[in-house]
Amino acid sequence: MSSTKTNKKKLSPEQAKELLNALKSRFEKNMNRHKGLEWAKVQAKLEANPEKLWSLDDMETTGGEPDVVGYDNKTGEYIFYDCSAESPKDRRSLCYDRRALESRKEHKPKNSAMDMAAEMGIEILSEEQYRALQQLGEFDTKTSSWVQTPGEIRALGGAIFCDRRYNTVFLYHNGAESYYAARGFRGSLRV
Repeated sequence: MSSTKTNKKKLSPEQAKELLNALKSRFEKNMNRHKGLEWAKVQAKLEANPEKLWSLDDMETTGGEPDVVGYDNKTGEYIFYDCSAESPKDRRSLCYDRRALESRKEHKPKNSAMDMAAEMGIEILSEEQYRALQQLGEFDTKTSSWVQTPGEIRALGGAIFCDRRYNTVFLYHNGAESYYAARGFRGSLRV
């Protein structure tokens, strides 16, 4: 979880060990998120996919606290989501996508959620994935997270985001170029 990586898409052995230890600890503390799954199998899959470790490290260092939330029997992949209590702290104040970023004439945010996710090698959660995450705990009770926006909404200049208030998950809309200190995004990664 060191901020300096040895090169693009690959962690040093020390960095990989540090990340795997953090992921194992989180996995063991949150067994309700992945009933029936074994850490040893997850770790073996991660060690065989160093580029995925690189993406998980980005998820970790930006405050996402990634954890295993499922296993896809069809593809044989483990599914990780950002499981931080609030939207990842170093992924906030972002507009939705590149087109929205370029449309701003002034006071541009530093990046867009979609661009940052692509740079990290992850995907932004869909509304369905976001709602599934909320079945595992209470997330975004003070923040909100951009979610994948349907093309027809995006074509009209909008984007959607979710949060949890009053023990309910809400779906909202905003102009895609908007950004707020309390809005970020949550990602998913398949390994």
